[in-house]
Amino acid sequence: MALRSLNNPIASFIDYLSKTGTDASGQVATPSGLTATGGIISDYTSPPGAVYRAHIFTSSGTFNVTSLGSYGSNVEYLVVAGGGSGGPGSGGPSAAGGGGGAGGLLSNHPNIPAPLRQPALSVSTSPGSYTITIGAGGASAYDVSGNPGNPSSFGPISSTGGGGGGNGNSPTPSGGSGGGGDYQPGGAGIPGQGNPGGAGIGAPTYRGGGGGGAGAPGTSQSGPSTPAPGGDGLPIAIETATAKYYAGGGGAGSWTGNGGPVGLGGLGGGGKGGSPSIPGAENGTYATGGGGGGGPRYSTLGGSGIVVIRYQISELTATAKATGGSISYYNGKTIHTFTSTGTFTNTSGSPLSVEYVVVAGGGGSGANPGGGGGGSGGYITGSGVSVNPGAPGALSVTVGAGGISGGASPNTKGSNGSDSSFGPSYPATGGGGGGAYNTNGPGNPGGSGGGGGVTNNPKTGGAGLNFPGPTQQGYPGGDGQPDAPPYAGGGGGGAGGAGVSGSTTPNRGGGGIGVQLPATFRNPQSASSLGTPGPGGSYYLAGGGAGGNTGSSGGSGGGGSNTPGSVNGFTNTGGGGGADYGGGSGGSGIVLIAYPS
Repeated sequence: MALRSLNNPIASFIDYLSKTGTDASGQVATPSGLTATGGIISDYTSPPGAVYRAHIFTSSGTFNVTSLGSYGSNVEYLVVAGGGSGGPGSGGPSAAGGGGGAGGLLSNHPNIPAPLRQPALSVSTSPGSYTITIGAGGASAYDVSGNPGNPSSFGPISSTGGGGGGNGNSPTPSGGSGGGGDYQPGGAGIPGQGNPGGAGIGAPTYRGGGGGGAGAPGTSQSGPSTPAPGGDGLPIAIETATAKYYAGGGGAGSWTGNGGPVGLGGLGGGGKGGSPSIPGAENGTYATGGGGGGGPRYSTLGGSGIVVIRYQISELTATAKATGGSISYYNGKTIHTFTSTGTFTNTSGSPLSVEYVVVAGGGGSGANPGGGGGGSGGYITGSGVSVNPGAPGALSVTVGAGGISGGASPNTKGSNGSDSSFGPSYPATGGGGGGAYNTNGPGNPGGSGGGGGVTNNPKTGGAGLNFPGPTQQGYPGGDGQPDAPPYAGGGGGGAGGAGVSGSTTPNRGGGGIGVQLPATFRNPQSASSLGTPGPGGSYYLAGGGAGGNTGSSGGSGGGGSNTPGSVNGFTNTGGGGGADYGGGSGGSGIVLIAYPS
């Protein structure tokens, strides 16, 4: 089907809200596919010209179908559970650590091989709300087998979390994909969702097996100089027209004493293995269901899951003005949303004037029982930036990961979040890690500062970058309380306000508030997943995490609270981690870029 006007190529065919100027005077074509809300919206063209709308959920929410269109009622989906954490090693020859198994993967997308492809799914008989649950990755473990990932679901369709990596003589956990064995056989995978983990070997080699992936089993160990990588996941072109791998298994670790190689993670977010003497073990990548790498004493984390739903909404022959990220259209603007690292390339042939928001990863909280909350990732925004066309103007986009908590033991600070950036000129700094209980109390500086821990030593909150002033990226963290009841840690700073200091008052230790996105990016179709609610509406990012022993909430914008089960900073908000038993990790960052359609 041809377009009447190419002044506004995709948006003029898809989004009636973008009709301005010459488009407004011509014939208006409204969407002819389903009408639905929920998740981060990605509209893209898949050759030879079909336009798809994808709803990408990296946190739990609702897919709400309000009407059916002329392209039929079937939807394609991808449901990936959280990956299992890696099996921890030890200081002696009792454990090498198997790789974590990938989260179970279910999909009816055409890219899925026929034996694994799920049946068609129609919403024709029950338009309405479908609950989306995103499974968290398996939590860190110590001297026991890794923890399983949590299930993800889209309405009645549910995938199973990946099995944790093996440790010592313990039986290796099974799951969507099985964990790799330590010196045991690998765990079993669920047929249709994943594959088994590889087997490890014992004396005198002591090496783990790779975790299973959605597309291949984990590698079994075969000798002292042979690494055991995790099984690869499956490539699926559902978020955008470019295929991406999901549900890779974690690589195997090795015993600290033998110095041999460790396994790489499988394609699709699997983490690399390690050992106490071989640094660099990796968590499973968030929003992939990847398994954590085996080997360190405190094991790596499994990657969180993801749910994607797509359907055709129209056909056209034109393309967008740029590539990169998930693309949506709102109020006359084309919006590119990056939830993971990529490249923004202007394909229009002329310079583009863009508006941007860059949020770094939030800091992890300090060690319990009185750690400081993690500071939010740095927040920067601006407009009128000219991006040249073609390869010379292609700009790298980096989305920072959240920092790791100090854990359950005293004296360990949370780590800072990783930086995010839009090209070399627009960097946002990771949030400061929270200070620790007992000693090592000051919160780290960062985009926003981490809260101070409970101690009689220095317990000050960390500084926010360039605070105070026009170029500040965030606010400082609150101070920790002296080492006395109720042992309240300071809240992490947010992009919109400072963390509250620990005290005996009821509002002690809360995380600093974040900021609301500029109006350009407040697409109502993304309200349920882009940021969190705050004063006056939704779309808040970069809130600080709550301090330990406070009973307080994280700052609006994804900050983790002090309530068990909700202490991690929210994914893709840059929220700081909340301090509680075990501590909370910071939320990953996000990058948004917009230009006139």
